[in-house]
Amino acid sequence: MKIENKNYHEEKLKIISEEFKTFVKDGRSVALKKKSVPHLVPNPKDERFKKKKLNLSALNKILEINETEKYAVAESGVTFHQLVHETLKYGLIPYTVPELKGITIGGAVSGCSIESMSYKLGGFHDSCIEYELISGRGEIITCSVDKETDVFNQIHGSYGTLGILTKLKFKLLDAKPFVKMNYEKYKNIEDYWSALKKACSDGNYDFIDGIIHGKNEHVICFGTLVETAPFLSKYDWLSIFYKSTNEKTEDYLAIADYFFRYDTECHWLTKSFPVLENKIFRFFFGKLFLGSTNLIALSAKLRHVLKLKKRPDVVVDVFIPSNKFLDFYRWYEKDFDFYPLWIVPYRMKSKYPWISDNFHKKVNDDLLIDCAIYGKKNNTQIDFSALLEDKVYEFNGVKTLISRNHYSESRFWEIYSKENFSNAKRKTDPDAYFPDLYTKFVKNQK
Repeated sequence: MKIENKNYHEEKLKIISEEFKTFVKDGRSVALKKKSVPHLVPNPKDERFKKKKLNLSALNKILEINETEKYAVAESGVTFHQLVHETLKYGLIPYTVPELKGITIGGAVSGCSIESMSYKLGGFHDSCIEYELISGRGEIITCSVDKETDVFNQIHGSYGTLGILTKLKFKLLDAKPFVKMNYEKYKNIEDYWSALKKACSDGNYDFIDGIIHGKNEHVICFGTLVETAPFLSKYDWLSIFYKSTNEKTEDYLAIADYFFRYDTECHWLTKSFPVLENKIFRFFFGKLFLGSTNLIALSAKLRHVLKLKKRPDVVVDVFIPSNKFLDFYRWYEKDFDFYPLWIVPYRMKSKYPWISDNFHKKVNDDLLIDCAIYGKKNNTQIDFSALLEDKVYEFNGVKTLISRNHYSESRFWEIYSKENFSNAKRKTDPDAYFPDLYTKFVKNQK
């Protein structure tokens, strides 16, 4: 079914590409203005705040949902909240739905967005078939699994350094209306890891993730798509999802509520401001402050306050090969000691070309464990952000680039493939209008 007129997309694309060409012609660098809030951790030193904005807000429409062949075509600014709302009308869902409502499909590909479906299905980008982007010269490039595959495969994890992603085509899955949740509790990490690893190998659940609430409070969250539910819980106002996993053994959610169960607290960002978890406050002021969009927008407005702090809090996802997870976690429990910790098993469907060949050999695993750390205070003599980065490297893991980065240039390109990145960039940005990954996320952030 056609949702939006294709010609309308072409008209918007032409206007944006022509405007972009004026930036290029004048030699001005550009940042992107989108309708949704950015999901990078606010940094007062970020060069984007000093740049003129290219407005991409119009690129927020779903163009097609094909029920028969089970795919969708949508503009890059479409949020997953918007996408799920539409696909469920046809009994379909995306292969992987990131947990925050405001994450866009373009952002999910340019960065890295995974969730509890990822232990089987990988990241959202693994379901993508075709991308359209504006090159560094303002030209329109289409790449796919069959056309310009080197560029197509490099878009994931490029964070906008190869071009401006404008349209995506991706596969869809059959859905059911509800998710049954079962929570298994473990007192020690060894039993927890054994059960989690076996569940990922068996593949009997539609969704698997976990929350470690403390040193003796390890929870695995199993989800199964079902047709009926004896009761339903909602976690979009007074009730707090992450706490429920430690209090309950079973739960039922409507599927859309399941996908965005972490959104109200933005995982547990509200934990940093205890009043936000107070039921009376939530009753009267919840609509103003709760939800990832409100909380992230507020954090961005307060970015200048970060200058007053010794260091910003640690907010980052790190991916640890499953063969190193126990060793990493034992270090984490002893020396890092911050909870809750979100645990998301993630199946790497194939070798990602943005990882260097030598580092991929060190990873030596197709199952990675995303350890998501949201809100560790970092005002002691130890810089926990730098310490974590070093430890992730030591355990052959990969850290996302969404927050503070400390890499030397040599170590950065030891992890990332400079050769593959440069080969793709010669096709999409031959004049190097956009910065490379190291310049954007390390050099310009210091």
